[in-house]
Amino acid sequence: MASSVNPTVRRRRLGQELRRLRELKGMTAEEVAERLLVSQSKISRLENGRRSISQRDVRDLCGVYEVEDHRIVDSLMQMAKDSRQQGWWHSFGDIPYSVYIGLETDAASLRAYEPQIVPGLLQTRPYAEALIQGALPETSTADIEKRVQVRVRRQERVSTEDSPLRLWAVLDEAALHRVVGNRQVMREQLEHLAEMSQLPHITVQVLPYEVGAHPGLNGQYAILEFPDAADSSVVYIEGVTSDLYLEKAADVQKYSVMYEHLRAQALNVDQSRQFIADIAKEFAR
Repeated sequence: MASSVNPTVRRRRLGQELRRLRELKGMTAEEVAERLLVSQSKISRLENGRRSISQRDVRDLCGVYEVEDHRIVDSLMQMAKDSRQQGWWHSFGDIPYSVYIGLETDAASLRAYEPQIVPGLLQTRPYAEALIQGALPETSTADIEKRVQVRVRRQERVSTEDSPLRLWAVLDEAALHRVVGNRQVMREQLEHLAEMSQLPHITVQVLPYEVGAHPGLNGQYAILEFPDAADSSVVYIEGVTSDLYLEKAADVQKYSVMYEHLRAQALNVDQSRQFIADIAKEFAR
């Protein structure tokens, strides 16, 4: 569940505020970098929340932007302090997608399209174990277990009764047929998926093969939205060595429109649940 202080979200909010102050001053990131004798990439990383920011950085930037209101400076300094605290996921060590976990932990809703696998928040433990082992064949048993534990912990966002994450998942039919682990693992996974889809805050739709070409053919993506209007929505695209986070309004809008097309072309909720149940029965034979 979301903690009282989420460092990922704090960094994003702080970065957005620093960008606003820079723009009010009419300065470019390059000009700020020259004043502070740092790289332009550092300023960009601070503003997009991808880099931890120190109170000294905030002090220096406020000096460049000539912020005279001490209350604003103190507030930004406190945000910088909070942003350096650790979220629950840090206790598991180095997690490659820790930025995403921080965003997911604080999100109010998540719209996900998965062309190949069942979404992580809806996976059973045996399915997750087999999936991670297959996707990362050179990963040690200990690291696989750590990743599974993190995935199980993430699932608390949809299993809790206290402000659960609003999840809408569209799955390509291929995700239901791909045998991850073995047939028993798949049967249990699909039964679990159908069961979870009955929860009021979880919607699952299946995009059948017969739909043909559709807007999701370019691959998996997710759209995260947050309870605070100050936090812009984020499109997350998972990569092999690095992930992509899109926050520009035009980009989010484009992916949102694509998602609406996917939902419209997919089977409705009841049809999807029955479709999943039928394939689960096939794995039981």
